[in-house]
Amino acid sequence: MSRHVRRICLLLGVIYGVGTSPALAADADHGADLAKRWCASCHVVANGQTQASADVPSFASVARRPDFSPERLAFFLLDPHPKMPNFPLSRSEAGDIAAYISSLR
Repeated sequence: MSRHVRRICLLLGVIYGVGTSPALAADADHGADLAKRWCASCHVVANGQTQASADVPSFASVARRPDFSPERLAFFLLDPHPKMPNFPLSRSEAGDIAAYISSLR
């Protein structure tokens, strides 16, 4: 009997761990602060911002994309890519920025 209970507990732990998204625990307010500090020179990151590069999307338009996913965006932010500066973001910071952008939907 105890072997079956252990297996059930292990299975529930795996299911819980896989189903729990790091973006759900992210702090959108901290993401907003980071975005205003690091991203606002190129992107419109908040309502009322008057200056940004014309050829980059606003955060609100990124959030409204049909294929938008906070998890995918967080991983994108962690991977160096040529069109954006290489900011040394932690996983937590990338998740926070993604959560902030998601809040703009």
